[in-house]
Amino acid sequence: MRPLLLSAAFSALATFAWAQSEITVETLDPAPETAVEDDSQPLILNQPEVSQPEAASGSSALLRGLDKVNGRTVDVDVPLGGRAAVFGLEVAVGDCRFPVANPTGDAYALLSITDTRTGGTAFEGWMIASSPALNALDHNRYDVWVLRCNNS
Repeated sequence: MRPLLLSAAFSALATFAWAQSEITVETLDPAPETAVEDDSQPLILNQPEVSQPEAASGSSALLRGLDKVNGRTVDVDVPLGGRAAVFGLEVAVGDCRFPVANPTGDAYALLSITDTRTGGTAFEGWMIASSPALNALDHNRYDVWVLRCNNS
């Protein structure tokens, strides 16, 4: 049995070595020069302009809070410039924007979240409704994320 295993191992190594000898290296042409150099500006690549969808600000942000210990959730509608208590957190909304062409689409809100127990800032920045984990609140007990912007 042992000689059979050794024979199979050597056969596999020989096959691997033969396959390695079949690799060919191909030289590629250099990339075309697309850089523009100006004395007043650093080196800039000519990139096609990307159009951004027009965004509008809502009058409030609808947020959802989760208490991870007992599994309770709460939805809170916070007006722009306002604050609301979400379990043990205080959430301030600076702005809430959404695509004009798709009002029910991808909302994003500027939030400042403070832990009322410690008084420290738990989160500050933009949170995106469709990707809450992209820029998320990092708290051991509570979670807060944006659902949408409201225009009422």
